[in-house]
Amino acid sequence: MLISTSRKPSQKTRKFCKNLAHATGSTSVNRGKMNMRELLIKALEVEEYNLAIVNEIKGNPSRISFYSNKGELLLTLIIGASEENEKMNIAPSQLKIVSKVKELNILSEILDMELVDNAESNYVLISESENSLANINFVNKFGDMNNFKIIVKKILEVSND
Repeated sequence: MLISTSRKPSQKTRKFCKNLAHATGSTSVNRGKMNMRELLIKALEVEEYNLAIVNEIKGNPSRISFYSNKGELLLTLIIGASEENEKMNIAPSQLKIVSKVKELNILSEILDMELVDNAESNYVLISESENSLANINFVNKFGDMNNFKIIVKKILEVSND
């Protein structure tokens, strides 16, 4: 997946995109003046098959929109994000998804990761939350949960293919 920002992103949003790319084995690019078509072409150039665009409100990541390589909107999430400064120790090629929130199972297709019932290490945990719709945590190859977390507040759009 190619991860990019809205135009003129804050440092927090750029850092979030880099962390997300690192955690998922994706490619992150600064958008600059690229339009949607140019981003889709860039995704194909770097052999990525989906595109995620991270938007912000008041300098903080607030929304992720996932698109297919044909430009079709697959999913939009309203999010919050935590800061992460430590080394993540994740092997992205071996990542799996453990989801306790059925509405977000589509992320396994978008991220091209196997959806499993449980895993001991190196997985993305999508869990229910008291204060929001879901939390997305990353568990490293040692079985430890990283501080990098995405809080899903709302699902705006889901593709129905």
